[in-house]
Amino acid sequence: MSAMVAPRTRFDDAFAARRPEGLPGLIPYVTAGFPELDDTVALLRAAQRAGAMAAEVGIPFSDPLADGPTIQRAGWRALQNGMTLGRALEQVASARDSGVAIPLAVMTYINPVLAYGLERCARDARDAGVDGLIVPDLPADEDEDVRESVHAAGLVLIPLVAPTTPAERIERIAARAAGFVYCVSVTGVTGARDTVPPEAFVLLDAVRSVSPLPRALGFGLSRNAHMRALAGHAEAAIVGSAVIDAIEAGGGDPAAAVEQFCRAMLAEP
Repeated sequence: MSAMVAPRTRFDDAFAARRPEGLPGLIPYVTAGFPELDDTVALLRAAQRAGAMAAEVGIPFSDPLADGPTIQRAGWRALQNGMTLGRALEQVASARDSGVAIPLAVMTYINPVLAYGLERCARDARDAGVDGLIVPDLPADEDEDVRESVHAAGLVLIPLVAPTTPAERIERIAARAAGFVYCVSVTGVTGARDTVPPEAFVLLDAVRSVSPLPRALGFGLSRNAHMRALAGHAEAAIVGSAVIDAIEAGGGDPAAAVEQFCRAMLAEP
C-alpha cells in the first residue's frame, strides 16, 4: 500500500488545547464491560466530567499479553459478562450519543481485530466515534496494512515504544506515528507502581528528539505525584490498573469512583 497522510482526530484538538505548563493530560483506561456489562458509558461520562483529556477503552481478550494482573482480572470479568469487540464499539457509540466528546482510543489485540475483519473493524470503530486504535502485540515492522486501513477509515494507529526500544527503531516508529506516541514506562506488563522510573524520562526525551508528536506515558502511573513528576516531560499520562483498583474499592458506585480518582489525579499542586 502507498503511504497515506494520517487523518486529523479529536486527539489533535485535545493536545492543542492543553496548557503546556500544566500537568499532563489524563487518559484513564476502562475495561469495556467491567465491572458490569453496561457500565462503560457511565465510566466514560465520569472521566469526562472529572476533566480527563481523553480515555482508553480496553477490549477484554483471553490472552492479554501486555496486561498485568489487575487488568487481566477486569478483562476476565468483562468476558464473563459477555463483552465482545462489537459490543464494545456499540457502547462507545452510546457514549458519544450521551455527550462524551473527549477523544477515545480502543486498546485491543490483533487476533480480535482480524477475527472481526480489519476493514470492518476500522469502519465500525469510526462510525462508533473511536479516534485511535492501540494494538500492543502488533509489531511495528508488520503494521502497514493495519495502519493503512485504520487511517483510511479516519482513525489513527497509535504506536508503543518502550525503554528497550533502540533509538533507530524509535525514530522509525515515530516517523509513521499519528495521534500521539504511547511511551511504556517500564519493561513488562501494566500495574501500579510507586514512582516513575528514571528510564521513563530517558524514553520521553528520546521520543521528543525525533518527533514533535505528543507523548503519553503509561504503565505504572497511579497517583497525583506521578502527574506532577511528569509535568514538562510528557503531554499525557495513561492510567489503567489504578483506575480498576479505584473501581473495585469504590463501594458499589463505579462511576463515582472513577470521577473521584480522576479529580485526585488532576489536582494542581
